[in-house]
Amino acid sequence: MSTNDLLLDRRNDGERPLSPTEERLEASSELDAKSSLEVLRLLNAEDRVAVEAVAAVLPELAELVDLAAERFRRGGTIHYFGAGTSGRLGVLDAAELLPTFNLEAGRVVAHIAGGPAALVNAVEDAEDSEAEGRLAAAGVGPDDVAIGLAASGNTPYVGGALAAARAAGARTALISSNPHAALAPLADVYLVLATGAEVLTGSTRLKAATAEKLVLNGFSTALMVAVGRTWSNLMVDVVATNDKLRLRTVRILEQATGLDRDAALEQLAAAGGELKTAIVAANGGLAVDEARRLLAAHGGAVRDALAAASH
Repeated sequence: MSTNDLLLDRRNDGERPLSPTEERLEASSELDAKSSLEVLRLLNAEDRVAVEAVAAVLPELAELVDLAAERFRRGGTIHYFGAGTSGRLGVLDAAELLPTFNLEAGRVVAHIAGGPAALVNAVEDAEDSEAEGRLAAAGVGPDDVAIGLAASGNTPYVGGALAAARAAGARTALISSNPHAALAPLADVYLVLATGAEVLTGSTRLKAATAEKLVLNGFSTALMVAVGRTWSNLMVDVVATNDKLRLRTVRILEQATGLDRDAALEQLAAAGGELKTAIVAANGGLAVDEARRLLAAHGGAVRDALAAASH
């Protein structure tokens, strides 16, 4: 089946099983007769389903992380494509990587149907445009990874983007809560989150979105670990853009080296404010310039730089 056939077939809803996200949850059939506490308890109980759904796809998620890390190391870009809630979650994940991991702009890019306006206002019809999805993916290249985010697994915008990305030679993935997703054949890696019916029928901003957020948290964090943007469990690439983060930078240096506050401040100043350089210099007993050179030679990975210093 061709890509065009897949996207046309997506419209043939009458022959496809209903997505579990559109089914009714028996436990919430009397939702409007329940007290506020009962509603909240039911929502909380169903949220646990999202956690279990993510646990079930960890092998596939690890495959996606490893695939993305290999392409990222050679200069590739990770692209998220989504509409509505899924699109907003992709934008949130990509935006938070910049300060947390000192990630260069353009390495993890989020695309949302309807553009920036869709971040704060619903642009519901935007998700129906395959052409807009293809246009959004026009810059995707053969070293990139395109990840489609669609609870239904049928969103035309996402389908257009994945089809264009695949045609460009990129690797593709789909994250959905529908085991019968029409877009699954467009994905090299397919993560099916078994979140089932929502407490509020069809409201995929609930369990489906919670599971998707957990997957994105896991994917991007594990990716940053894999490419050397952390050391131990410390955010050694954090960008100190405010007082809270400046204090955190000093605290991380203390935790990483055992230095007291004054010594950590002195070491950080000597390294020109470069946290990773300060860590390698202090733990490796090296001059700042040598620490900086070793980091550059090992792709910025503190662990690898320290291993080289010990030889």
